[in-house]
Amino acid sequence: MKQSSFLLALIAVIGLAACSQGTGTVVPDGGGTRSPATLRAVPVDPSPTPTPNPGLIGTVVGLVSNLACGVTSGITCHVIPGPGPRGLPAGTPASSLAGLHPADLQDAYDLPSSTAGAGQVIGIAVAYDNPKLEADLAVYRATFGLPPCTSANGCFKKITPGGLLGGLLSGNQGWGQESSIDVQVASAVCPKCKIIVVEAGSDSPEALLAAAKTAVADGATVVSDSYSLSESASENDAAYAIGVPFVFGAGDWGAGAQWPASSSHVISVGGTSLARDGSARGWAETVWAATGGGCSAHIAKPAWQHDTGCTTRTSNDIAAFADPNPGVSVYDSYLSSSPGWRTYGGTSVSAPIVAGAIALAGNGKSALLNASYIYAHADALNPVTSGRNGSCGTYLCAASEGYSAPAGNGSLNGVGAL
Repeated sequence: MKQSSFLLALIAVIGLAACSQGTGTVVPDGGGTRSPATLRAVPVDPSPTPTPNPGLIGTVVGLVSNLACGVTSGITCHVIPGPGPRGLPAGTPASSLAGLHPADLQDAYDLPSSTAGAGQVIGIAVAYDNPKLEADLAVYRATFGLPPCTSANGCFKKITPGGLLGGLLSGNQGWGQESSIDVQVASAVCPKCKIIVVEAGSDSPEALLAAAKTAVADGATVVSDSYSLSESASENDAAYAIGVPFVFGAGDWGAGAQWPASSSHVISVGGTSLARDGSARGWAETVWAATGGGCSAHIAKPAWQHDTGCTTRTSNDIAAFADPNPGVSVYDSYLSSSPGWRTYGGTSVSAPIVAGAIALAGNGKSALLNASYIYAHADALNPVTSGRNGSCGTYLCAASEGYSAPAGNGSLNGVGAL
């Protein structure tokens, strides 16, 4: 489609002024094809589009391009829709909703969700605005019998860019899906926790890191983040030490380390598949085939990590459910196509599960400023010993007894390893 030179020039000016990208392309964790240089989505769900009331920049970009996510050329979101029905309305009973529910996650990981978490604050760092986030969380919690978590009762807080920049930047349905997943899954695991969402003004790594630090300054005791990009020798590993546990999804591209999950200062979470069975636990768990995880090309081996097949940092540290089949139930009314209840998967689900569990444990600031505590208490995790995310033939892409890159030290079994 031909565009006027005026509009293209305007986009260039706005992009330089307000939406400059950092190194690499940032994508929320999800599905797609990995290119050698950067990670860029082939959108799995085409429904995210520039959204209503998008602000000046969003309006102009909407005229110029059918971007699925973001206002910078080439950015698209990676959310993985599950096979469940799409667009079921608010008021649909929980019994009619596909995907795993809060009770399923709590049961699968033997979590003290009904008794622990008071006084803890989960920080969520995302890009762009989702104006329906709090209202959709209310629908989710009411549907599953969880107590209200609102700005009025002090449980929920959303921080958006202020001033001129905040007024100009658009909302975004692709990143909006990411924020809905993060907030609702964290809420499912730790219903008594408070939640702070910080919406960065762009989807650059620098803006998203600043959003995480803002959440900490505002009281977050753990921060969950779910985006990935190709590793680079220029990454500032030390910048990801933010003073509280910093949890990252490993990405959804199969074997290989991705940034920032490969930082030695974060807790890298791989993805698994769950299915009910007749075991004492009641669940069988295997590596999800698309999870990220592998040997870093650049980050030095932390002193607390002892696997011998990788001389640098190995991701992951721990694992949790990510398989989009069946996925988790999420309510998102911000979509322009089939808004309502859907199912989602990806390590964008795994990360807030682990962040919520860290909040339940309640000792993140003293024990989990990196993943060393998890390694020292690996015997308190569920072993994940089958499944693979690649064909390398070693623990770097296949589950095994003990540590493996795809599943880390295992999956949650209560909060003893946290």
